Amino acid sequence: MPGLNTSAVPPAYLGVWQRTLLTTTGGTHDTSTRVYWLQTERLFADLRIPLPAPDKPEALAAQAGFAGLTEITGDICQWHRAIDFQPPNGGEDIGRMHFVDSEKVLEDGLDGSYHEVWERLPESLGRNRGTWLLGADGRQGCLLLAGDCFLFAAGRRLPLPRAPSLVALFDSDNLELLDFELSFGRHQGGVTPWRIELSTLPARIGARLLPAKADPDHPGLLHDAHWLNSLGATPPTDGWQACELPLFPAEEVTP
Repeated sequence: MPGLNTSAVPPAYLGVWQRTLLTTTGGTHDTSTRVYWLQTERLFADLRIPLPAPDKPEALAAQAGFAGLTEITGDICQWHRAIDFQPPNGGEDIGRMHFVDSEKVLEDGLDGSYHEVWERLPESLGRNRGTWLLGADGRQGCLLLAGDCFLFAAGRRLPLPRAPSLVALFDSDNLELLDFELSFGRHQGGVTPWRIELSTLPARIGARLLPAKADPDHPGLLHDAHWLNSLGATPPTDGWQACELPLFPAEEVTP
């Protein structure tokens, strides 16, 4: 993958991080948006749902989330987004990281425009792995596991044009713009079904991603077509294929 460092991230980053604070130089002070960032050795997924929970199409367009590959150099962390709920806007997702301790990390924009506080969920320690997914219909996605937590992502069939936001593109006659699933939940070590707690698709909340008998510790789980092909609200007709790394737009991989 030209132009990208695909080395494993430092172990300190592994797990699920919940954002507890966002402040910006523009006056934003946000402690209510539910934000989860799940990090594996290379892959990541991030889900951001504002409160009150959106329930109308126009409000759903304001959600955010993305997934792809994480690259870390020193204290600089860059999240390369292979799929994104919001349209591309030409910006980079890159910040300077400072670990207060093993369970709390501060992120600051390189230009000082924002500050975020992240705290690791204790139940996200332990098992840590994931797989990138490709669908015959052109979609990409991933299933990532960290401790007792999971985050599943399934992108759109067609990329969005560059725009400042999905709200700016939103058309009530084209609800396919909202057809992008990011679902976070816990699997209780396989004791109970993999229950979805938060999702960009409200109808998925409370549903199961996988049945209880899908063992999160089984080495073949993330490559077993029996399980992979059932993932998501609308699985690809020919199922998902597991692969090692995401496919990025040409502009992202150009050195």
